[in-house]
Amino acid sequence: MIEISPAKVVHVIYQSREGDMGDRELHAFIRALNEDEQAHLVAIAWVGRGVYEAGDYAEALATAYRERAVPTDKYLMGMPHLAENLEAGLEAMGIDVSAEEEAFLRDH
Repeated sequence: MIEISPAKVVHVIYQSREGDMGDRELHAFIRALNEDEQAHLVAIAWVGRGVYEAGDYAEALATAYRERAVPTDKYLMGMPHLAENLEAGLEAMGIDVSAEEEAFLRDH
């Protein structure tokens, strides 16, 4: 279903919370993701914002592929509350965000 590791999503969450300090690194990290991972990241954020329900994830993903008009890093970083949207999206998809965050912090 989700073709981006929760660890990568958590990485984006943490870097987006760093604000200006992490902007350059976050842009580079998102640009380094492959097209599928970028589309899934956008779809997860949309689910977290309530644009789509978790059950409509396939539709959100198809829309993310179809409507990509600007680079994904710029689109996502322009989204208000990106970290919160990604967290809510992961939770809606049944992923334990707390456990993923603990693993991320342990590994970094």
